[in-house]
Amino acid sequence: MRLTTRGRYAVTALLDLALQTSQQDSAVSLSDIAKRQSISISYLEQLFSKLRKRGLVTSIRGAAGGYYLAKPLNEIDVMSIISAVDESVNAMQCEGRGDCQGGTMCLTHDLWCALSNHIEQYLKNITLAQLLDMENVQSVSERQHTSTKEVSIKDINTITLSNSEANPA
Repeated sequence: MRLTTRGRYAVTALLDLALQTSQQDSAVSLSDIAKRQSISISYLEQLFSKLRKRGLVTSIRGAAGGYYLAKPLNEIDVMSIISAVDESVNAMQCEGRGDCQGGTMCLTHDLWCALSNHIEQYLKNITLAQLLDMENVQSVSERQHTSTKEVSIKDINTITLSNSEANPA
């Protein structure tokens, strides 16, 4: 089984969106998620297009635009997020076809099939609400939020210095 960055980033981005919407009433921009999670905006746009089509997020256009979760936190499970971006958690080399060994079923087919089912069931039983309650989620979120504020302050100081250098008194 290999969960690619597409699935990981989708879960990370929706957890970030859940954290932000629990702290503010306004829509969350992809650029804010991109800064906090170090994911490119263009990649997030692709992911959120799929998430929107699957009814997991809604978007608002305009100056105050951005995204909201389309369902309550306890109704969005990790497996639905992964599936929405066309990922799977299938551990079978044959992807369930039973042709893993020269066109026939391999000796360990049932083992990998059972593992795939367990992983899928586990992820179906973990919701965004449960992730928000996990031990490290809040502290990591606070660290990320603080570090993006520090970057913004450094950017403002750089702009201020640049302007004062350009217009000496």
